Amino acid sequence: MRVGAICPSTDSLADLITSEIDATRAPVLELGAGTGVFTDALMRRGIREHELILIEAEPRLAQHLKHRFPNAMVICMDAAQLLSRLNGYAGAVGAVVSGLPLRNFTAAHVYAILTQALELLRPDAALYQFTYGLRSPIDVATLCALHLDAKRIGNTWRNFPPAAVYRFRRRVDESQCLSGA
Repeated sequence: MRVGAICPSTDSLADLITSEIDATRAPVLELGAGTGVFTDALMRRGIREHELILIEAEPRLAQHLKHRFPNAMVICMDAAQLLSRLNGYAGAVGAVVSGLPLRNFTAAHVYAILTQALELLRPDAALYQFTYGLRSPIDVATLCALHLDAKRIGNTWRNFPPAAVYRFRRRVDESQCLSGA
């Protein structure tokens, strides 16, 4: 349940979730970096290894990431504690790529993760999240509370199970709640 996947994500999903990210988005924060499939895709998109902040809660996976990506910042921690270690990055991160199984977490845990990740993002930046479900992995109430718009940017059938990717951005007009979910 903590990993949230039957098997590792495919290159097809990695290419989709990183499709809107390029070198101008550095530094990039990856939540639930796992085995590094999304990390590899980010590097193919021009993000240099030392511009990556990889968060992984499972100690064995974090150790694997440190070995695979020695120049990246790899932190073994719960993503709900981001600001305790990354406060110096507030407003500086160009994109967040999340491999976290949000649907497996409590609403309070998801809210804690999202509020902290959003505090780290630059104003023009986005958070990217995949899901195996048919709807946004972030519920409408949370989208409204955090003033986020959701846009499904694509699906991949070449993943097991098939997955969809969503982009979440801060709403320009906070008076409306158009979730796009």
